[in-house]
Amino acid sequence: MIAIAIDDEPIALEVIKSHAAKVPFVDLKATFTNAFEAIGFLQKNKTDLLFLDIKMPDISGIEFFKSLTNPPMVIFTTAYSEHAVEGFEVSAIDYLLKPFSLSRFLKACTKANELLSFKSGVSRHTDHIFLKDGYEQVKIMFDDILYIEASGNYLNIFLKDQPKIMTRSTINDLAMQLPENDFTRVHRSYIVNNRHIEKYNKQAVFIGFTEIPIGNTYQFPAK
Repeated sequence: MIAIAIDDEPIALEVIKSHAAKVPFVDLKATFTNAFEAIGFLQKNKTDLLFLDIKMPDISGIEFFKSLTNPPMVIFTTAYSEHAVEGFEVSAIDYLLKPFSLSRFLKACTKANELLSFKSGVSRHTDHIFLKDGYEQVKIMFDDILYIEASGNYLNIFLKDQPKIMTRSTINDLAMQLPENDFTRVHRSYIVNNRHIEKYNKQAVFIGFTEIPIGNTYQFPAK
């Protein structure tokens, strides 16, 4: 699992380096004290996981993460517990309160690795997903999904020739379970099935008669 870390405190980065070196499935490729310097790396290199400090001088970790077009998984790190809720609102994998132990670091990394492994398995081996609808787990074929809309703590799954399904989840968590070549996040609240897009422009994609906005920090086709 390829990772990078961003923190304006060099000592905090040294702790992450030390912990990451002990976790066999984490490959920490780079560390940055300046968030803006990390943008170039993220644009040019495949990155699965981002360790990101929330309170930084020029831009907060939350603001930086929201600015990314195709963000990797994120584990927020901070000394300020009051930022926890805000961190989870952007579907962070975990939230590490400084100073954190190796065991706590490992637990967070394991969560990320399990999600990454699950996503890879879905992409290679299956053509469907099971989603909770009420009290039942319903099998949904990927080809039948038109688009997905986030609504508070729930997702609306719009399907071809079927009633929509509402399931309790975050859009980031579901995105991890979808084949990345077939689905594109075009907005913080929308994921679309590329196969069902009939036309698009700089502002929106169109699936049937439905116009789905493209967010300011997203693009279609994704690079």
